[in-house]
Amino acid sequence: MVPTPSDVPSPDAPSSANHYDVVVVGTGSGNTIINRRFADQRVAIVEDWVYGGTCLNRGCIPTKMYVVTADRAYDAAHGTRFDLRTSFEGDDWPAIRDRIFTRIDRISAEGHAYREHQPNVDAITGTARFTGPRELRVDLNAGGSVDLTADQIVIATGSRPVVPDDIEGLDDVEFHTSDTVLRLAERPARIGVVGGGFIGCELAHVFASLGSEVTQITSGATLLSRHDGDIARVLTDELSRRWDLRLGTMLNRVAQSHPGTPITMHLDDGTTAEVDVLLLAVGRRPNGDRLGLDAAGVKTHDDGRVVVDEYQRTTAEGVWALGDASSAEPLKHVANQDARIVQHNLLNPDDLWVSDHRFVPSAVFTHPQVASVGITEAQAREQGLDVAVVRHLYGDVAYGWALIEDHPPAQDHQVKLLADRATGRLVGAHLIGPQASTLIQPLIQAMSFDQPVRGLARGQYWIHPALTEVVENALLALERELAQNPNAR
Repeated sequence: MVPTPSDVPSPDAPSSANHYDVVVVGTGSGNTIINRRFADQRVAIVEDWVYGGTCLNRGCIPTKMYVVTADRAYDAAHGTRFDLRTSFEGDDWPAIRDRIFTRIDRISAEGHAYREHQPNVDAITGTARFTGPRELRVDLNAGGSVDLTADQIVIATGSRPVVPDDIEGLDDVEFHTSDTVLRLAERPARIGVVGGGFIGCELAHVFASLGSEVTQITSGATLLSRHDGDIARVLTDELSRRWDLRLGTMLNRVAQSHPGTPITMHLDDGTTAEVDVLLLAVGRRPNGDRLGLDAAGVKTHDDGRVVVDEYQRTTAEGVWALGDASSAEPLKHVANQDARIVQHNLLNPDDLWVSDHRFVPSAVFTHPQVASVGITEAQAREQGLDVAVVRHLYGDVAYGWALIEDHPPAQDHQVKLLADRATGRLVGAHLIGPQASTLIQPLIQAMSFDQPVRGLARGQYWIHPALTEVVENALLALERELAQNPNAR
C-alpha cells in the first residue's frame, strides 16, 4: 500500500500559503531534481500514482528482472547445444512476480516516505492541471483540491501506453498493456502480443521463454522496423523460430464470449488466433494532454510532446519539461539527463546548460539483445552521406565461437558500423547478439567525444579473449575501409 501524503496544504488556505519556489509534477526522473541544494527553497512534488514513475514500477526495471529470469529459462531449455543435460521444467509465475514487485513496491513507498519527511518539501498526491501561468490545481486523491502557484514548475509527467481506437470489439474484451501485464495473477498459456517494437519484443521473449504460446502481430515487414534494416531482419528471423510471428498485418477485431474465456483475434490478412491474454504494445504517448497546458501558454508538438528549447524550457516563462513529456526519445537515460540539465538550470539561471541529444543509444533486451546509437544505413543514404559500412560477426572472435556453437541463428550475430568517409567519424553503430547493450558503450563514447575511427582500436588494449574483441575487429575493418579516403580528418 502506497502511503498517503502528509502536510498537504489546506484547500481553504490563502493562495500565498500555497506558493512555492519550485513545483515538480511527476516523480520518475523529476524526483531526482530536488536534492540538498534546494534545502533553502520551498518545494512541492505532485504525484497522482506512485513514486518512481514508469521505469521503476511498470517499465525498465521490472521488465529486465523478468528478462533475466526468462534468459535463465531459455538457457536451461537449450543446454543440449553445449552438451549439457539441462531442461526447463516450468516456472512459478506468482513467486517470480512477487519477488520482483515486493522489492519494487518497497522502493517506491520508501521514496514517497522520504519526501514526506523533508521539512521544505510538500509531497502532494493528486492530479495536477494548469489553471494559468505558473498556477496549478491539484485534485487530491484523498478528496478535495488545492491550488498552487510557483516561481518555477517542472513538467515530468512521462507517458502512457497507446490503446488503439480502431480495433472493433476492444471495449468488450479484457486486455492488458505493459502497465498491467507484469502483475498478472498467473502466466497465460497463450498470449497475443500486438506490436513489433521493443516493448512487444521484450515481453514476447519473457512469456515465450517461461512457457507461454506467443502470437505476435506487427504491421511492419520486420520487427523493430525503426532500427537498422540488417539488424531488424536478423532479429526477425531468429524470433520467428521461437513463436508465431505474423508480419505485415494488423489486428482488426477481437471477440470474447465473457470474461475469463479465450479471446479471438481477427487480423486484416484474414487469419485468426485464439489467446488467453491480449497484450497491446503499440507505443506510448506523452501525458501532457492531461495537464491543461493551454492555460499556461505551454505549446506542444503534433504528437503531444511539450515543446522545449535546448535548455529544457517550455514556451511559458518559468515552466520546464523533461523526459517522455517532451523528448523525441522516450528512454529513461534521456529523462535522467534532462533532469540533470533542469536541475542545474533551476539553480544557475545565469549559467544555463544545454541538452545534448545527438547520440542517444538504445537497447532491446530480447534474446539476442539489440543495441543501437546514431543513424541507420538507410538514413545515411537519405542524408546523402558517403559512408563506409562494415559488419563483423560474433563468431569471428574467440569468445563468439563459444556463444554460437551449434546454434545456427547466432551465425548472424554481428556488429555493424557506419562512418562518414569525409570526417572519419562514426555516425552509427548497430549490434545484435549477447551483451550487445554493454558492448556498444565504447562506440557511444567515441561518437560523444568526437573520437576518430583511425586509432580508436589500436589506441587501447582489448582484453583477449573477451567478447569486446568483436567491437575491436569491427573498428579495425572500418579503419581499413576509411583508409581509401586518406584525406579524412
